[in-house]
Amino acid sequence: MLLSALPAAGEHEIWYRYTVLGYALDAGGRPRAGERVELVRDRTQFSYLGDTDARGLYAIIARLGDESAGETLTLRLGGATARVIATFDPTNHTDERGTRVDFDGVRVIERAAAFRATLATFIGAAGR
Repeated sequence: MLLSALPAAGEHEIWYRYTVLGYALDAGGRPRAGERVELVRDRTQFSYLGDTDARGLYAIIARLGDESAGETLTLRLGGATARVIATFDPTNHTDERGTRVDFDGVRVIERAAAFRATLATFIGAAGR
């Protein structure tokens, strides 16, 4: 019997995940701790859930492969809703994929340029 071990692509791989994270603040700028955030894949209606921490920080990791580039997602917190386009280079299997979306009072603001720094903050906090 000949057994062979080949690398298997899994959902833990960069090219199978898309992270949406950000901060949720009330109208006074205070963190909205312990609130549920929902991310929905519009194409499939599959829902991913996350909760805000004491700082109002949330992170949701969706299973989106290379073929999902450009897919529309809906993000919800309470009565606030935002549409997010999964924007990434499907040939890049090195860099994390995702965006930052903040809930600031009644406004929802996408800050894609702040994604990597916020992800580093999230990972650092999770490791403590």
